Amino acid sequence: MNQDKAKFQSVLAAEMTDFLRHQRSLGKRFLNEERALCLFDRYLVNEKVGTIAAITPTLIDSFLASRPRSRPRSYNLLLSTVRRLFKWLVRQWRVPQSPVQSRPRHATAVQVTFLFDRTQAQQLLRAAAQLPDNNHGRNRGRIYSLIFALMYGLGLRVGEVARLCIHDVDQERHLLVIRETKFLKSRLVPFGPKLGTRLREYLQQQGQGGVPDPTKPLFSFDPGRAKPINPSTITQTFHALWPRLGLKVAAGSAPPRLHCLRHSFAVGTLLRWYRSGIDPQTRLWDLSTFMGHVHPASTAVYLTITAELMEEANQRFNRFAAPLLKEVTP
Repeated sequence: MNQDKAKFQSVLAAEMTDFLRHQRSLGKRFLNEERALCLFDRYLVNEKVGTIAAITPTLIDSFLASRPRSRPRSYNLLLSTVRRLFKWLVRQWRVPQSPVQSRPRHATAVQVTFLFDRTQAQQLLRAAAQLPDNNHGRNRGRIYSLIFALMYGLGLRVGEVARLCIHDVDQERHLLVIRETKFLKSRLVPFGPKLGTRLREYLQQQGQGGVPDPTKPLFSFDPGRAKPINPSTITQTFHALWPRLGLKVAAGSAPPRLHCLRHSFAVGTLLRWYRSGIDPQTRLWDLSTFMGHVHPASTAVYLTITAELMEEANQRFNRFAAPLLKEVTP
């Protein structure tokens, strides 16, 4: 049986499978959307929905209500995925019209993303390094500390870190090979001497007793089965560590998420450019390429305006405007 078909058991199983296949043919991973479809599929099975015609606006609303989402973004992803499925089915002439009539939720207040500074990131890495081994994994401290270091130091996505294999670490050229990431693109990410030392020591430790298989995952608690650490497990570990750091979240800031490490990398890079006298406008394409974005507009989402960035921008403007002000001063 096709692996995709086995994931779905409802009256919409074939339609969901075709929809996923179509989206992935366009270069999309669609992992979060697939999980949302699995929830909808399970709901249809539990409700014993026997025909597509029985999927009404009322049933869609009941499904959404059965999956409480406190954050508008999470709720809207669930709603958007079901809406996109039925829009595609309408275009394919498989259903006459979409039953999705629910409206997305709007956030009442936009919270500022929590940004790690260098000191806070070091606290996180130290706390991760102290994680004890358990029945589910050995060498947890070394593994999680390096994972978080790569996310903060190189701006990697959690899925990119989890998918790294041993042969993706090019120690001669000091590069990480990030394969088939978002939109199935691949890219090269250079790393500096500090991360290079950590990666080399980690690989040496992994190779004790022989040369490790280069095709195996870089991060795994089960090397024998060559099974990488699940991104969800990494996320759960981050949230378990956060309270131990004793850091305060400023008023108006959102609680920290694992993705904040990537966000912090982007803002930190911009701040270093300002302080080095580099014009960020001329280098934004470089940052976009480094982070795996197809356009700087995607990178701009990460560039939260902080007090430090405003101060650096003001200083740069003052240096630019000072000669002009002298010319017009009587």
